[in-house]
Amino acid sequence: MGIPFKLKLLLFFDKIIDRTDPSTLTPERSRKRMVASINKARSFIQYPNELLHEVKEEKIPVSGGEHIKLRIYRAIAEAGLPLIVYFHGGGWVQGNLETHDNTCRRLAKHNNAVVVAVDYRLAPENPFPIPGEDCYTATCWAVEHARSMGADSNKLIVMGDSAGGNMAAVVALMARDKNGPPIALQVLIYPTLDATLSMPSIHKLGKGYLLTEAMMHWYRDHYCGNEPDKQQPYLSPVFAPDLKNLPPALIITAEFDPLKDDGELYAKRLKEAGNKLFFSEYQGMVHAFFAMPKLLKAAREAELQISSVIKKILS
Repeated sequence: MGIPFKLKLLLFFDKIIDRTDPSTLTPERSRKRMVASINKARSFIQYPNELLHEVKEEKIPVSGGEHIKLRIYRAIAEAGLPLIVYFHGGGWVQGNLETHDNTCRRLAKHNNAVVVAVDYRLAPENPFPIPGEDCYTATCWAVEHARSMGADSNKLIVMGDSAGGNMAAVVALMARDKNGPPIALQVLIYPTLDATLSMPSIHKLGKGYLLTEAMMHWYRDHYCGNEPDKQQPYLSPVFAPDLKNLPPALIITAEFDPLKDDGELYAKRLKEAGNKLFFSEYQGMVHAFFAMPKLLKAAREAELQISSVIKKILS
């Protein structure tokens, strides 16, 4: 199966999306470029924002005396809703609450859930391990405050796309290792899980499919900073020596995504370690397809799959 025509338009026409390679820009310029690019393409790739019962923001303390923002989406006024903690993508360098606002609204609406979006600190100003620690702190905060948000802390789901998928996998590992809050499900959407960037698909699909090999090296180098060990579990979960006793996982990959081997290998290792696993590779899709529900039927199908797995796990 090839790439759908609508997706080819998005990939190859500058009038729809800015295709400037972020690796040629400064981190600050790349962040502005990402926001501008999403705003430019929004009416083409996303539906209007879902109307929810409540959307509000909180600031919480994190390490180093700093604070980060959370945006809390409550779908309906009822109590005891599923609690989804969402970590945005953007290579740990880009992304914020605004770039993934539409996605979080849809997740809240379609799952009658409370979604807590985490504005974790970005690299290179805040390299590894700071973003992961922020995400774990935010998850613990969400659990502690679940009742006041109308959520049930026993229905905790961690979820993220791309670098955010890495954060979700890392938070699941941390929660197990630190005897932290029990997680019912981890949802990893085309996650990056190998900081060595050694998977075959990275080289095979590293040009022409939105996310490039050069971009991945640029993101990785900014995130890793001076960290010499690229295989440690909280950086590269796929190399974790022990993957036993982790939450059930739904891993979603895309056929033409350089990161697809990361997700496939992690799925295999999780299953071999005895964890419950759901895995899908979406044919004809590229990295970031999940953020394009108006444009792509596959994005809507992935939303339905996530909702189905959440219902199955929480029942």
